[in-house]
Amino acid sequence: MSPTKPVYASFRSIGAYVPEKILSNADLEKIVDTSDEWIVKRTGIKERRIAADDEYTSDMGAKAAEMAIERAGIAKEKIDLVICATVTPDHFNMPSTACIISDKLGIHNVQAFDISAACSGFVYVLSIAKAFIESGMKKNVLVIGAEKFSSIVDYTDRTTCILFGDGAGAAVISATENKEEGFIDVHASADGSFSDFLVTPAPGAVHPASVAMIDEKLHFVQMKGNETFKLAVKTLTKDVKDILEHNNIKSEDIPHFIPHQANYRIIKAVGDALKMRDDQVALTVHKYGNTSAASIPMAINDLYESGKLKTGELMLLDTFGGGLTWASALLPFMGK
Repeated sequence: MSPTKPVYASFRSIGAYVPEKILSNADLEKIVDTSDEWIVKRTGIKERRIAADDEYTSDMGAKAAEMAIERAGIAKEKIDLVICATVTPDHFNMPSTACIISDKLGIHNVQAFDISAACSGFVYVLSIAKAFIESGMKKNVLVIGAEKFSSIVDYTDRTTCILFGDGAGAAVISATENKEEGFIDVHASADGSFSDFLVTPAPGAVHPASVAMIDEKLHFVQMKGNETFKLAVKTLTKDVKDILEHNNIKSEDIPHFIPHQANYRIIKAVGDALKMRDDQVALTVHKYGNTSAASIPMAINDLYESGKLKTGELMLLDTFGGGLTWASALLPFMGK
């Protein structure tokens, strides 16, 4: 019997969806004590998208996924695994948003589940898809990062409401025997000792649903901004240096550095530390804000639709989020 050929995970397509409603800094000036100048200086964000009241995480995820499947050029019946990264699921704790998205796409009798890794969610999902494919268990994995972050934001808290927006991104990851088309590397890690830096306290086992929970606003995201900023810059920079060194790749040889779009100052600090040129760094935070798990696939889609991302070009992804979690990935874009 001839030996089985190794199989690699390949990034075959990208898709994204953003809601129609735009929430500008001028709009926020009418809601909380802030200003456009202050927001732009501190974050680089000028506007963000907000989903309609009857538009849910699964709706946005399904629209992004439909685009990704169509661009991959495969029938939806070929999808054998659906994974959604989100911290704003349609329902608190079940069913998974991945199951709802699968149903909306007409994908049935296929394994589907959610993961919770906050802003690192999409790269975490890529690591899972890679493992499923390279183990031979699955052939075509639909990965989604989708967030309705406006559903957990307190719009009386000027420290958090200026940061977050809604949206979704999706990709099809498929098996290939061509190593040149496959993922080069994915790193993912976490440290729960910093779990209080970014947290949505309730509802959950610690704070079950109650009137007191609502009164104390425990269902809204809470963030230690300064602490998170400092640790994000340090961790992201080290993680990228590690993955590049491990794979003998120089930063100047990366055509597309696609970091999590949380804050322009973080992106700038990490880019400068890595000696990245401005033309290497993807930037969408100014128009979408922080869309958590949807951030990186939305940025990839912007590059693709602008014609800047070509088949075979190398992408370096880097992200940091609640948990605390962080992850990076080196992979060629194999979409058409």
